[in-house]
Amino acid sequence: MSLDFIYGEEPLSDMEKVILVDSEDNQIGEEEKLKAHRKGLLHRAFSVFVFNSKNEMMIQKRLISKYHSGGLWSNTCCGHPKVGEEIDKAATRRLREEMGFRSELREVFTFKYKVGFENGLFEHEIDHVFIGRYDGEAVCNPKEVENWKWIGLGEIKDEIEKHPEKYSFWLKSVCERVISLVEN
Repeated sequence: MSLDFIYGEEPLSDMEKVILVDSEDNQIGEEEKLKAHRKGLLHRAFSVFVFNSKNEMMIQKRLISKYHSGGLWSNTCCGHPKVGEEIDKAATRRLREEMGFRSELREVFTFKYKVGFENGLFEHEIDHVFIGRYDGEAVCNPKEVENWKWIGLGEIKDEIEKHPEKYSFWLKSVCERVISLVEN
């Protein structure tokens, strides 16, 4: 399978636009992704958590050169829908672009957060959380992902507690809630 097929033919770009939303997730405009993150504008996003049949979570280590949170371990993938794109289709697309596989995803909840980073950027998002199942290997996009692994649910909770600096803000924010949905 060619990498062009896995990652798509469009080059990944930080110049893409994000969907600006109000506090109820109603679209109110659009803005270039980096400008939205510089200004801390509230926008729509998604986070995907994939689990295997052993109930291990697939996590990825973000490429060190990412515009924020580079080198941190995070959920399976995350991103922003394109203008006019349905959120579930965006999550499926991004999983394929970043991790090189498909999974049936279901949306389980949304949450809103705002956090600033040392480089002056902000994440201010209404984040739609999706869960999927997959038993296989990832074929990571080297422009997005440095590494990946399966990790047990107890182990990820312990690791986040012992070494929070190694994990993305949004993973730490919702990990317990996502795990409780998978365990029940």
